[in-house]
Amino acid sequence: MKARVTVMLKTGVLDVQGEAVRFALGTLGFAGVNGVRQGKVIELDLAETDAAAAETAVKAMCEKLLANTVIESYKVDIL
Repeated sequence: MKARVTVMLKTGVLDVQGEAVRFALGTLGFAGVNGVRQGKVIELDLAETDAAAAETAVKAMCEKLLANTVIESYKVDIL
């Protein structure tokens, strides 16, 4: 079973990398980009065969390692 975790900075947390991308897009001539939020996607290949158990396990992974829950939010998709 596969899982995809999307991790993004929470609203209100300054996204320095996103701002750098927004600025770079402007200098390359891509006008009209008012904001960029950058995150990360983590894909996991799991041995688990039960979707509910897999989701529970992946959420525990996010809480312990994959996301800094103080400043980041995450979304888990079981594929």
